[in-house]
Amino acid sequence: MTPSATTNPAADLDRDIRSAVREVPDFPKQGIVFKDITGVLIDAALFKRVVKGMAELFAREQVTHVVGIESRGFILGAPIAVELGAGFVPMRKPGKLPSAVERVEYALEYGIDALEVHRDALHWGHRVLIVDDVLATGGTAKAACDLIAMLGSHLVGCAFLLELSALRGARRLGSVRSQALTRY
Repeated sequence: MTPSATTNPAADLDRDIRSAVREVPDFPKQGIVFKDITGVLIDAALFKRVVKGMAELFAREQVTHVVGIESRGFILGAPIAVELGAGFVPMRKPGKLPSAVERVEYALEYGIDALEVHRDALHWGHRVLIVDDVLATGGTAKAACDLIAMLGSHLVGCAFLLELSALRGARRLGSVRSQALTRY
């Protein structure tokens, strides 16, 4: 997909993202409609526009570190960190980091999970942007925000490719700045 000649690049990007995202009903369990972003990732031009668009949302925030939430947050977060000239910090599921970690448990719309980050990855004075693919109920993003606070860093906000507005995840984040390229 390529950008069209219209005068609204944000609307073009939104349209192109929507046409690339596949909806998978009843995954990972009955009643959930999973938003599969594979179509965005396999289209090199669209993937580049998405990375640039997500980075631009926070370009003036002097981000020093981008935290990517496992696993699709890694895919988006690492190139966004490069685009912003920032370091990249992986935030992982339990038991996957080899050093001392901080951990937060949280509820998902379909279960319970936890996130961990290395204790020495972030410190006071760091300006952190959290990146993930989808903001749904906000449980994962809120847990990530809590971990950033535990480490004493300044959270500048959260960037998402998609937001499922009906699930009101942004409300769960309170005053944290939350931006998404596309809202459903």
